[in-house]
Amino acid sequence: MRDLKIPEQRHPEKAHRPDNAQPKKPEWIRVRAPSGEGYEATREIMRTHRLATVCEEAGCPNVGECWSQGHATMMIMGGICTRGCTFCNVATGKPEALDVFEPGRVADAVKKLGLNHVVITSVDRDDIEDGGAEHFAQTIRAIRHRAPDTTIEVLTPDFLKCGPEALDVVVAARPDVFNHNLETVPGLYPEVRPGARYFHSLRILQRVKEIDPTIFTKSGIMVGLGEDRQGVMQVMDDMRAADVDFLTIGQYLQPTPKHHRVDRFVTPEEFASYEKAAFGKGFLMVSATPLTRSSYHAGDDFARLRAARERQLAGT
Repeated sequence: MRDLKIPEQRHPEKAHRPDNAQPKKPEWIRVRAPSGEGYEATREIMRTHRLATVCEEAGCPNVGECWSQGHATMMIMGGICTRGCTFCNVATGKPEALDVFEPGRVADAVKKLGLNHVVITSVDRDDIEDGGAEHFAQTIRAIRHRAPDTTIEVLTPDFLKCGPEALDVVVAARPDVFNHNLETVPGLYPEVRPGARYFHSLRILQRVKEIDPTIFTKSGIMVGLGEDRQGVMQVMDDMRAADVDFLTIGQYLQPTPKHHRVDRFVTPEEFASYEKAAFGKGFLMVSATPLTRSSYHAGDDFARLRAARERQLAGT
């Protein structure tokens, strides 16, 4: 679960970095502190089932709204990542061994929450031969068994240090949506996502469609990291070339002074412009707002995504 350690303790790989000033957030990004019965009920279910959530670990600004509605993004394979991306607030270090009972606990929580749609994500586990692919598959199967009416979205790591069979394992479990975030434009990878490779991540999304064209694919980026509009447009084109169905674009928010600086706050009008451009490029669904995150309103978006696919097929 999310801890209260200072940045140097929680992110030792960032301790040597100079502090970056955290600019004041504009009015359109401010959210209320989480509270209320629904929030507390969801929090209790997470604690009872000993589950981590990206909502807490990554410091998501939407946690209050989502948890008050009984929505949570489960983060499997522990709360310690083997990577040290400069934008991310998840702790970095040496993870513990996988918990073989975790898939069942996730499925029980999904059933108890009565979710129509669930998002399952994870830390990067470069310490495991298959990157945790089989653990993802077991979690999907457990949810199918205990909550058969729930649609499942996975937000996976890049499986960079694994063979291609790792991705095959996840796709064979047949999630309804396969999400893998590109996070930013390729020119910023060395400083924002140094442990990853842009075209490898893009290829993952493309291969999912090659393996099973019926699975929806989804990816997202953050803006405000130092990219320009032309770079964002190029990422959109790259995603469409890989047949990605759903795009999310949200504002990068700096977790601590040790993290990558916020270059600027992108205005709601600019987000609306990105959304219009993305639909024009052929995405079936687009969510582009300052507070958009990969799993924010994911269930509602999935329903619209499926409806858009049905309309597309009806027109062919």
